[in-house]
Amino acid sequence: MDRRQRKTREAIFRAFTNLLSEKDFMHITVGDIIDRADIGRATFYAHFETKDFLLKELCEELFCHIFDSMNNEHSDHRHIFNCDAPKSVFLHLFRHLSKNDNKILDLLSGRNNELFLQYFKTNLCKLIENQLPTFNADKNNSLPTDFRIKLIASTFVETVRWWVANGMKETPETITEYFLCAV
Repeated sequence: MDRRQRKTREAIFRAFTNLLSEKDFMHITVGDIIDRADIGRATFYAHFETKDFLLKELCEELFCHIFDSMNNEHSDHRHIFNCDAPKSVFLHLFRHLSKNDNKILDLLSGRNNELFLQYFKTNLCKLIENQLPTFNADKNNSLPTDFRIKLIASTFVETVRWWVANGMKETPETITEYFLCAV
């Protein structure tokens, strides 16, 4: 992707995330996004097939950023998410959620979030599969791996929901400890 394409894509993401702070996902139109990004309709569709695909790409950007930082691949891949990554990928994810980086937490905890939650869980399962040795191997070792991954992903999502419902009083470090103790 050349610089011009990357800047346009970033403008679309920025417009979309700004709109997410004003409206529910279901009430945002492609017209709203292109007006806010100051681009043409054809330009939007050159980057994203639909508004739903834009949502999917936003989620994949977060997890791509996490995977790249986990693999120390910072140099040649630009992300809309930026930070100094901690060693724990789960702490890294909780930190982005605590900052509501690119309105990611609003999407996870908001109304009409089923589509985003589906994308989030798909990417979360890939992350968990990669991090499976992190979890106590003696615990649940008789469970099928795919079931165990889904169980851990569900625990992560419910941990986020509990954290949000209780006002996010715990630090990302503390909530990461809670999550890791629960699985």
